[in-house]
Amino acid sequence: MNTEMTTDNLYRYLFENASVRGELVQLKNSYQEVISAHEYPLAIQKLLGELMAATSLLTATLKFSGDISVQLQGDGPVSLAVINGNNLQQLRGVSRWNGDISDGASLKQMFGKGYMVITLTPDDGERYQGVVALDKDTLAECLEDYFEQSEQLPTKIKLFADTKQAAGMFLQVLPTDGNHNGDFEHLSVLTETVKQEELFTLQAEEVLHRLYHEEEVRLFEPVEITFKCTCSKERSAQAIRTVSKDEVDAIIAEQGKVEMGCEYCNNKYTFDSIDVEAIYANAASSEVTQ
Repeated sequence: MNTEMTTDNLYRYLFENASVRGELVQLKNSYQEVISAHEYPLAIQKLLGELMAATSLLTATLKFSGDISVQLQGDGPVSLAVINGNNLQQLRGVSRWNGDISDGASLKQMFGKGYMVITLTPDDGERYQGVVALDKDTLAECLEDYFEQSEQLPTKIKLFADTKQAAGMFLQVLPTDGNHNGDFEHLSVLTETVKQEELFTLQAEEVLHRLYHEEEVRLFEPVEITFKCTCSKERSAQAIRTVSKDEVDAIIAEQGKVEMGCEYCNNKYTFDSIDVEAIYANAASSEVTQ
């Protein structure tokens, strides 16, 4: 049997004899796309890996088509870390920091007094936003706290990341009428024993067999996870339109061009004087036709 990990997949699973659901995510290429856009300190690379795994796991719980954003903010040297995703498991992310960040920096050392904002934006329906403090030792514990507050459902989360890979597991009681906390506690203890090395090197089936070999587990087909940035030259042109033409003309006169950079993927979009004239001419014509 080939036991080498298949990268960039999310797996959902159910226990046949317990009202508990689980998810397992393994990331490599999509994670590298996120952290390669900037020269992030080691601690931020790992944080983005954990955050990316967490966002994928949360996205899998969505019952709608739409977007999700998991954003960490604080008054410490790291002011922002965010992963945006959607129900198709297309993810992107970025972090902002100032100064030196030690390799082993904790959440509190990075964010100071911080909080996590989870925003769900369905294609159809109301936008939902939940906020929880970053007052636990790990991101996984903060997320468990979020579920305890928002859904009152017992939840277990494990997150791992190094500079090459990221992975995570999610366990949660299904919202049923019965009391299944005993089943959850038992399965949670088993899930707690998972090691980073197992999630980084083994196929999902092998990981689940090792953890739950005495349980009946139904594993569903994996969903591929991809890095996808939504930036484009058209979106950059729209951003330029929000600035007065006099300001943009001044930049053109000084630098010969206007350059717009994407924080997520580091792509650069360049506009010369002819491009700028066309941007504002198109904006004017669209206003006339409205």
